[in-house]
This record gives sequence, structure tokens and C-alpha cells, in this order.
Amino acid sequence: MVETLRHEAFYETGTWVDESLGVYVGWVARKKSVCDGMPLRNEREDIALVFSGEEYSESSVDRHLKEGNGKFPTDGPSNPLHSYEEDPDFPAGLNGLFHGLVIDRTRGIATLFNDRYGMHRLCYNEAKEAFYFASEAKAILAVRPELRALNNQSVGEFISLSCVLQDRTIFKDIYALPAGSAWVFKNGRIENKHTYFKPLEWEQQAPLDQESYYIELRNVFSRNLRRYFNGTEQVGVALTGGLDTRAVMAWHKAPSGSLPCYTFGSMVRESQDVALARRLAREYHQSHHVITVGHEFLSKFPHYAERTVYLTEGSVDVYRSSDLYVSERAREIAPVKIVGTYGSEVVANAVMFKPSAPPFDLFDSELLPYVRQAEDTYSNLLKEHPVTFAAFRQSPWYHQGVLALEQSQLTVRSPYLDRDFVRTVFRAPRETAHGRDVRLRLIGDGDPALRQTRTDRGLANGRNRLSAAMTRGFLEFTFKAEYAYDYGMPQWIARIDHALSRLHLERLFLGRHKFLHYRVWYRDALSGYVQQILLDPLALSRPYVKRKALVNIVQGHLKGDRNYTSAIHKLLTLEVLHRLFIDAG
Repeated sequence: MVETLRHEAFYETGTWVDESLGVYVGWVARKKSVCDGMPLRNEREDIALVFSGEEYSESSVDRHLKEGNGKFPTDGPSNPLHSYEEDPDFPAGLNGLFHGLVIDRTRGIATLFNDRYGMHRLCYNEAKEAFYFASEAKAILAVRPELRALNNQSVGEFISLSCVLQDRTIFKDIYALPAGSAWVFKNGRIENKHTYFKPLEWEQQAPLDQESYYIELRNVFSRNLRRYFNGTEQVGVALTGGLDTRAVMAWHKAPSGSLPCYTFGSMVRESQDVALARRLAREYHQSHHVITVGHEFLSKFPHYAERTVYLTEGSVDVYRSSDLYVSERAREIAPVKIVGTYGSEVVANAVMFKPSAPPFDLFDSELLPYVRQAEDTYSNLLKEHPVTFAAFRQSPWYHQGVLALEQSQLTVRSPYLDRDFVRTVFRAPRETAHGRDVRLRLIGDGDPALRQTRTDRGLANGRNRLSAAMTRGFLEFTFKAEYAYDYGMPQWIARIDHALSRLHLERLFLGRHKFLHYRVWYRDALSGYVQQILLDPLALSRPYVKRKALVNIVQGHLKGDRNYTSAIHKLLTLEVLHRLFIDAG
């Protein structure tokens, strides 16, 4: 199981066994990362902890992990082992994205736990002979090959939503540990499936008035932000032209030249993200790098596509291969990455995914009910508290796969899932659409000079409202036009665009805001790969797809008079998934 998870040469591995308690645990960790050096033990050697992820309490867990040859000091609030000994509500007091196993020989128990969001995923399977758990389902499949079968409900959700909902994986009978779990085992058997946190706890807080809310949010953000820059490894910022990383830069105040910044760029032209991020880095006297997703990535797309599906096990679309590519290059700049991800989602209730109906004649009638069921499940989730949806549904289900892909290469940190920050956002005034304004104000209080600088979508607190409105209108138009010329192009426009193909109209719009251009890539640079995979007899024989519809989709898109970008994403992902995990068994 451990070797199955050793994806890179720079990983360290280990195992720990206590036969008297029926515990057999192994781990992998990136060299020199926070979790390199498991297990952790107390001074009496009667409690051991295998911990994965990071914990951001008042003192950095990173400092503790590097002291004492794998033993935590007995002081310090960020010591998970110390917290276990002292806090009867463990692990409720921890702050971060993590999972772990505490082995307590004195009490004769082992406790398997994860973070309150479920972002640092743990998969499990309950068998008669044992309880199997791992950070990735493939490790369980390595010892239980009979589980190599897909869950139809999960497949339906993936087709509709590009992710799997609730506490399931793409595989039948392999599940994800529920968020906020602390499951207790005795003699190798489950004794108590305890949940130490539920979002209702924060939903029931009394709302604050607008000013009190802002002050509290600002204080929490500014106080806790520094924790995410602690540690012995070099930290870099994935800088964009948006609000969330700008707020980080405004409040962190890093010394000149100490915080390398980088932005992902298009092969077509310099995007708004790149231009604004470069300017921002220059203003803070930091280096700036552009990681371009272009010809090199496209030439190696088959490798990255297969690797992405293998690492994420059907929790992201194959187009996320670029996240693996840019993460490899970001690791060369800095092994720790600060992101603004989850900021707009948590603070401004941005919804990042929604149901998308596949071509009506593509999938078999036995699978379609599961696709429709996914839409109903999603609709019910939207009825929840908007912050609950953003932090506890959208993040661990839709974002988790991307995070896992990035974390295969480096450590990813976001201050926007900080425990205190999210808890405070739940207290926002209910009658006010506070999200966008509160972030602009937060940036302005951190650095007044940034108040006047527009974002990639033209949002700013500038004095000239007419000029700002015109700029924003133009940028919104180019943003929507780029979407239309990429995967969002309606079929009737695709036919017109094909008729005018000699004009290459996409060059007017692509690359202004986005760095991925899969509609054009599938049609041109990746057409050979698309045909090789999807028109292969094996792919055409899959029971869940209709052969004729699949052929028409591939041929129509490659000809250029149809746009089936989203469908090709799904078809490629499912086919590679089958070849790696189902056929391989």
C-alpha cells in the first residue's frame, strides 16, 4: 500500500506496527516537508502519532516537527500530540487541513481523524478481516483488487458536476472519511464513529452588524496570516490579478526579495493575470515568474493526462492536467505555495461548479438516471447556508481533487480556510451582500496604495467612476467573449466560426483572461491523442457510452463545426480511469 502512494523520488516513506493493538500504518511525505519524520512520540513512548497535512495554531507545527528527532516538545498549542493528551475534545482544537492516526497504548485505542472540512482526504473500506484506510483509494485497491469497480452514482455525479459528492469515491465500496471525524478503534475494530464538528455549530452563531463584522474579519485575517508563512522551506505565492492573493500581499509585508511570486500564463498573449501580478510583485519588490502552459505541455499531454487521472482517481477532469504541469514548475521556485483559493468562495459565496447536461444521446439509458440524480442532489445542497456550501461541500468535493494534484508536488496553503476566518464569515450580516466590498476594504486597510489598482475584471476603488466603469465593461466583455470562444461556444456559433475559420477569430479573444484553450487544443494540437484514445475499439465498446454518438462527437469537434469540449473532458477522463484502475485488475 505504501509503495502505491510513492509517486515521486523526493517522497520519504515509512511504516509503524503495533500488533497488540492490531494497528498497521504507513506513510509517505515530501522530503523536508512538515511531515517528513513520522511517527511522532511523546516522552513516555506510550503515545504515537502519524500526521499528514499542516496545523496552523498560534505556534507553527512546522517548528515542532523539526525539533527533538521526531518528538514534539511538551509545550506549544500547535503540538497535535500534546493536544491529544491535554484536550478532551481532540482534534476539535486543531486548525488546518490534515488527517492522522493516534495510537494510545495506555488506553489501548487508536483514533483515526481528519480536518473539519474533509479536505485532506482519507479513503476507507470496511472488510470482515480488517479496516483498510489510505489517503488514496488506489492503495486499498492494491490489497483488495476485487474492489476494482465503479460506483454508478459517483460516475453520474462526475459526468454532471466534474466531481463526486458526499462521502463516496468513484469506486464501489470505497468511501471517504466524513469531515470532522475522530473514529476510535480497539483491537483493530471500530468502537466509535465519532464526529467532533458539524457546520451547524458555526451556523448558529449570532450575526454581527456590518462594521463589527468587518473589524472582526480584518483582525482575524491579519493576525493569523503570518502563520501560513512559517517554516524552514521557501514560500512562494501563486499571484493573480484578483482580490484574494492581493489581500495576502497587502497584509503580509514580506521583506524585499524574500517571497517569489509566479503566475500561470497563456501561450497566446499576456493575460490580465500576468500583467497585474507582475506589477504587484514589482511594487512589493519581489521576483515574479510566468509559468506558461504552452507547446511543452501540449507535447507531453498524454503523460500529464494519464498521470492526473492516476493521482486523483476520477475526482477531477483530465483538463486539470495543467495543474500538475504548473505545480512541477512551481516546486522549482518554492516548495510551499500560498494561494488565494477559497477566498471568493467563502467570503463572497462564489459557486464554482454546477450541473452540466451531457449530449443527450451519448450515455447509456442505465447511466442517465444517475446523472439526473446528481442534479437533484446538487439542488438540495444549494439550499444550505451559503458558507456551509462553500467551505464544507464545494471545497472538499469540487476543490479537493485539484488540491491533491497540487500537493503531489508541493505544500499548498490558503488562509481562507483558516478555522477562525471561516468561523467569523459565518457571522456576516444576513441582509447585506458583503462579499466583494469587504475584500476591497480589507485590501485598502492593508495597503492604501492597492485600493486604486483594478483587478483583472476591472474591480477597484478608483476615484474616476466613469473610467472605472468603462474599463470594467470592456474587461467583462473580453472575459465572456473568451469563454464563448473556448469551451462555452454554442453549437450554432461553432458552425459560423468554422465557416470563417480562415480569419482565426479566436486569436482576438483567447489568452486575455485564461491560460487553457482546450476547445482549440482538442481540435488541433491534441486531435491525434483524442482520436487515439476515444476511437480505440476498447473505448467504443464501453457499456455506458453509445458508439455512434461518441464517434460523431469526436469527428464533429475535430472538424471544427461543433464544440464538444466538456464532453471530451469527461470521455477522456473516464476512459483513462478504466484503463488504469478497472482493466488493470
